Amino acid sequence: MSQSLGIMATAGYDRKIRFLEVKTGMCYRLIELSDFQVNRLEITPSKQYIAAAGNPQIRLYTVNSKSNQPVMSFDSHTNNVMAVGFQCDGNWMYSGSEDGTVKIWDLRARGCQRKYESPAAVNTVVLHPNQTELVSGDQNGNIRVWDLTANSCSLELVPEHDTAVRSLTMMWDGSLVVAANNHGTCYIWHVQKGNQALTRFEPLHKLQAHDGYILKCLLSPELCDPQRYLVTASSDHTVKVWNVDGFTLEKTLTGHKRWVWDCAFSVDGAFLHTVSSDATARCWSMATGECERVYKQYKAIVCCALGNKAKTPSEDDRVLYAPRPMRWNATLQAYI
Repeated sequence: MSQSLGIMATAGYDRKIRFLEVKTGMCYRLIELSDFQVNRLEITPSKQYIAAAGNPQIRLYTVNSKSNQPVMSFDSHTNNVMAVGFQCDGNWMYSGSEDGTVKIWDLRARGCQRKYESPAAVNTVVLHPNQTELVSGDQNGNIRVWDLTANSCSLELVPEHDTAVRSLTMMWDGSLVVAANNHGTCYIWHVQKGNQALTRFEPLHKLQAHDGYILKCLLSPELCDPQRYLVTASSDHTVKVWNVDGFTLEKTLTGHKRWVWDCAFSVDGAFLHTVSSDATARCWSMATGECERVYKQYKAIVCCALGNKAKTPSEDDRVLYAPRPMRWNATLQAYI
């Protein structure tokens, strides 16, 4: 497996954030959050910080640090924060919450700088690669495009009435957007600029991907080109890989025993990492569809994020682990 300094952060029902070495599976850092359930993790473009979105806060931690105290907390949401992400330079952060708002936060200043209101709980938000538009999906099935320049909603779509949009993803070049819902359906649009530079969504495809909920959809990163894939993770315990050229099924990744909540590509698109209610994270080869490694934990895992570790930790910095077979570590509450 490549990228030996790659790390994966996971969080779940045990209210702990774990930092794992992707190559070895070693858990080398643990952040305990006794009062905080994490719904989403996201690492900044600089790989310096990680945001943990929960109820109702977002906490920002340093990725490579001995300190487990947050460097900043963002507190103005009033319900579960379900989405979090960063502008490409890491100057500001966006979030979406079950309180029905999408918010923008300047990381160099305190407080929320902008707020956009939705009539229903916001489940998912993505940033257009042009860095000037946010796309949100809510519990009532609405998709909205928020124009950050005009400071208003520029487009609203309802692919299926009263069917929650669970996840949104956008191609790295801004050419496609995919919305996945509670009926196991993906709606795909071409994204184009229309009159007065407003974004237009042109319907491209409707994909019945799963029989259960789609909990996460994700398009492959730039370095995966010319191959382009759509990945869907579902409550039916499977992850499916679709070829964007025609949206034909390439692979079905089986091995998880319960709902698959989240997934993340390696930077080169060669590997896919998934997390599940079965208390495992898995690393899959995109070339073969085989599971390369299983990372066992104690309780359900609901989110993950991939990044890089600055250097190999010193002995007093790390948790020493036993070689295979993996054993339960009571201190870390994880198999290592």
